[in-house]
Amino acid sequence: MSNAVSGDQEAQHRAVLKVLGGIVICIFLAALDQTVVIPAIPTIASNLGDHQNLSWILTAYLLASTIAAPIYGRLSDHYGRRKLLEIALSIFIAASIVCGGANSITQLLVFRALQGLGGGGLMSLAQAAIADAVSPRERGRYQGYLAGVWAVASIAGPLVGGYLADHASWRWLFWVNLPLGAVALFLCRRGLPARTDVRETKVRFDGFGSAFMTVTVSSLLLLLTLGGNSFPWISPQTGVLAACTLVFGWLLKHQQVRYENGLFPPRLFVDRALVVANLGGMLSAAAMFASLFVLPIFYQSVFHADATSSGLLMVPFLASNVLGNYITGHVARSYGKMKPVLLGGVIFAACGFFLLACFTGHIAFSVSVIFTVCTGAGMGCANVSTLMIVQNSAQQRDIGAATGMYLLLRSIGSMLGGAAVGAFLEFQIRGSAWVLSGGQSGHEAHGVFAISALPTGTFNATFAGMAALMLIALFVCARSPDTALRSAPH
Repeated sequence: MSNAVSGDQEAQHRAVLKVLGGIVICIFLAALDQTVVIPAIPTIASNLGDHQNLSWILTAYLLASTIAAPIYGRLSDHYGRRKLLEIALSIFIAASIVCGGANSITQLLVFRALQGLGGGGLMSLAQAAIADAVSPRERGRYQGYLAGVWAVASIAGPLVGGYLADHASWRWLFWVNLPLGAVALFLCRRGLPARTDVRETKVRFDGFGSAFMTVTVSSLLLLLTLGGNSFPWISPQTGVLAACTLVFGWLLKHQQVRYENGLFPPRLFVDRALVVANLGGMLSAAAMFASLFVLPIFYQSVFHADATSSGLLMVPFLASNVLGNYITGHVARSYGKMKPVLLGGVIFAACGFFLLACFTGHIAFSVSVIFTVCTGAGMGCANVSTLMIVQNSAQQRDIGAATGMYLLLRSIGSMLGGAAVGAFLEFQIRGSAWVLSGGQSGHEAHGVFAISALPTGTFNATFAGMAALMLIALFVCARSPDTALRSAPH
């Protein structure tokens, strides 16, 4: 009997690995294209003869992919994962071709947005497809693979981008997606079922909800991206974007309340486990992105590392994040419940931030690395736990919508975390520059103070803020019901 059970488990494992093949490449592409162009931006500007609005090369992709993710997820609930994933990959590949052939910054920005429309489906559809194939209790067995792929792509992106820009052409940053995308298409067609357990009845697509969501999220992300940079926080532009966020957010809410099968069905907001996991995921994403923003600056200011070294010093943090993913999956598989695992991860991350806040400037470098590893492992645990709770709690007909909403909120959380830390550091830089310059103002004062010379107290306050954020997450996640993980995909 045990041999038969073992044989069934092995057969199921092989079936999951077949699905996983194409999914892994999709996640790799989604992660790679967020960072691969960063080191090549100066080369692109020089080649295209335009040094204005270069940040939009990143922003256009992130904005489009963030908006597209929940729409793909909801559509896949009705039409199946494979069909939507093939569409997303086809758009992504076609956009990569034209990005590589762009002859102006304007063309490149338009094509990058188109690429984001394809890339937005890669992550949400990949995660939903895994939920179709693997039960929540067994999903942790494979989550470590996905987290590892994401981490490798995130680290490799800047390295690959810099090498291609220096030794080949920046256009290959986009053309390299062609063979990878083609392999992903082939593996997804071979591994994913043509149609999952979707409803036979026709459901009208929520066009109004999608439009309201697009304007709301676009306004919010543009406000967080451009505020304090392209225009002051107190300005007419800020007022317009804030008003659009509030008005269209209100319209989106009322549209979803009255539409049972809308982009975000009302039943997603009445399940306590779903609501808590989404809020917890949003808060942990804010802390995670803030960490990625501030840690390199911390290494440069406190330990006087150069830019290259500070990038390499991020590896332990990212590696521990993957380790947290891996440990979470195996603990969840044996224990069968997620709440204790989630709370443990949040507490671990909060402790890491608290230790950094208390001892910054008074610790050896090796000890600071231990603290960041503690933080990274806790963040990895929290990130995986919240996603597993969302997919465990959602009904099968809403897996795509729930996954898309979770990823959307994580993106918003990331932008909020980055904007808050960026604004705080900018305030500190301006204040310190004003003091050191004897009361000068404007660019003259700003120029006498480098970001690498930020006082230690700035980082004490920053890490304390992150610890406080994780304590808020702990309070939120403590309200989650201790629901058992399902042992079947559906």
